[in-house]
Amino acid sequence: MLYDSHAHLNNDAFSEEERAAFISSVEDAVKKGLLSYVNDIGFDLASSKMAADHAKEYSWCYAAVGCHPHDTKDFDEMQLAMIKAIAKKEKVQAIGEIGLDFHYDHSARDIQRYWFRRQIQLANELHMPIVIHSRAADQECLQILKEEGAFSAERQSWFPKRPGPEGELPDSRVLLHCFSGSAELGSQYIKLGGTLSMAGPLTYKNNRKGVDVAERIPIEFLLVETDSPYLTPEPHRGKKNRPEFVQFTAHRLAEIKQLSFEETARITRENALRFFGIEG
Repeated sequence: MLYDSHAHLNNDAFSEEERAAFISSVEDAVKKGLLSYVNDIGFDLASSKMAADHAKEYSWCYAAVGCHPHDTKDFDEMQLAMIKAIAKKEKVQAIGEIGLDFHYDHSARDIQRYWFRRQIQLANELHMPIVIHSRAADQECLQILKEEGAFSAERQSWFPKRPGPEGELPDSRVLLHCFSGSAELGSQYIKLGGTLSMAGPLTYKNNRKGVDVAERIPIEFLLVETDSPYLTPEPHRGKKNRPEFVQFTAHRLAEIKQLSFEETARITRENALRFFGIEG
């Protein structure tokens, strides 16, 4: 039913037993019909390799590969070449998560900027979707994406147009994962052919900004995700997040949009399949 567009089965803090239990919980949710697909998202070379391995092993799993801004301090050209090789494997559908994080600054900002640009260039070279992490860097993230051609007419020509409320529109295949910006910023991304993903914070009582985004951005341009094991939604906040908990974000989105849960699940699943170029 649901497509969790962003999870970390490859989380490097998991023991092998924890990872096995995590994956087992996904398989149970798939068997019960709650989940249809889960994306395992890379954040460095090792996690990208693991994501590709999971995508090969599990029918419900797809992968994205890339280096998160936190990890760019240890990244180099050889690793980028290896990411490129992994990106060509079957069921690897995107470059990500890549971007900027000026909240924690775990890597120097100039290093983040450099590898963000290089990985956008890689996505353009391979004609692949891009999964973006942006925190405390909204305007600079958008500017770099523009400068590197992530919203160019050429890039949009590589992908089929997508449905909108009033007809078909160009698709840049750029996804803002766990979008936390304003509705105005979200609207800018949508006009450029971008897509937004809503995560567990949408369920938090005081998250007025997230509700405003969900109200004002047409559902044709929205995905749902968990970012598990992080950002656990209500009513499980405080526990480790799991892909099946995407249902709580979807329920909240359905409530905001005044749609049924089933319709919301269908639309966001179709949006994700289209975005990642998967025939469901």
